[in-house]
Amino acid sequence: MAKNKSRKKTAFDVETYLHTAGVEREIAHYLKGKVIFSQGEPSRSVFYLQQGEVKLTVTSSAGKEAVTALLYAGDFFGEGCIAGQPLRVATATAMNATSVVIISKREMIRVIHEEHEFADRFVAHMLKRNIRIEEDLTDQLFNSSEKRLARALLLVARYGKEEQPEKVVAKLSQETLAEMIGTTRGRVSFFMNKFRKLGYIKYNGGLHINSSLLRVVLLD
Repeated sequence: MAKNKSRKKTAFDVETYLHTAGVEREIAHYLKGKVIFSQGEPSRSVFYLQQGEVKLTVTSSAGKEAVTALLYAGDFFGEGCIAGQPLRVATATAMNATSVVIISKREMIRVIHEEHEFADRFVAHMLKRNIRIEEDLTDQLFNSSEKRLARALLLVARYGKEEQPEKVVAKLSQETLAEMIGTTRGRVSFFMNKFRKLGYIKYNGGLHINSSLLRVVLLD
């Protein structure tokens, strides 16, 4: 009797596809602190983050700045041009040495139409981003600044991606954390010291974030 062998489908590798499928693209490298694109610039391309970390910030007409997202390898950004967004609504800045793949709007639309697995991956990214925005809005509306900071730290540590009780993240300034959660640097400093005393975080060659910090988020 013939045996049926189950075949495990290999996950679609976006980066491999972008480098081998004849996709018109450009590779760019940025040092820490360099601006990838600025708010108000023409929106003509989509970016795929190969290596490094990027923050997206929005500046109000009064000059107040807020961090709207932190991006990591494997994330797309600048995708607003696909939906007809003529100008960038945020500024993208490299948080450390960063490499990105730049794909023009025209080429991105072509690839989405012709490569279904790539399109599925891109749609999944967009849905995930939409869910994150809704969660951020709920967090901002209903949670205290202490809970918002705890959630932001867990997100920075990518809690849930890997089963590790403690993770070390790149140095993140308290100013950036304050911009992420909509509070003052003084409040961030106060709660960071509180979290450190409770053993939720520690400083030792980087910021160590323990998964026990989740208690603050779940606390009523």
